[in-house]
Amino acid sequence: METAYLQKYLGACLTQGLAEVARIRPVDPIEYLALWMYKYKENVTMEKLRQKEMAALEREREIALMEQEMMERLKAEELMFQQVRQQQLELEMQEKERQRLEELQRAQEHMEKNTAADSGKTLAEISDRFGAPKLSRVEEVDESILSDVALNIDQDL
Repeated sequence: METAYLQKYLGACLTQGLAEVARIRPVDPIEYLALWMYKYKENVTMEKLRQKEMAALEREREIALMEQEMMERLKAEELMFQQVRQQQLELEMQEKERQRLEELQRAQEHMEKNTAADSGKTLAEISDRFGAPKLSRVEEVDESILSDVALNIDQDL
């Protein structure tokens, strides 16, 4: 039973330490072996700590990669939403423009219709205001013909 205990807890350390003492052949081998075993224990502890730190760093790296992937997906989704919203805005603007053009066309047709209907009417007939003058239609005469007649009259005199 003591052999199993020694083998489990001191086996590797004691074997390596004795091999080191045999290789170095120090003046005080017991003190050298004691100091070597302390250093060995310190090295084993540091290695375990380093492995824990490496495992923690690896977990942090994986978490960071997952966060980066999530951010990239969110950015892609945001871009997609922006594109969809831009398309919706463009469609809304096109619809508003179409409605505006239709309204303008209806107004123009209404004006043309009213103009055609009103072209033969007098001012009083067109105006719906009370007291609008009831003037008869006046036809315009070409002034160039009148000026020629006036010149002929002046020449006769």
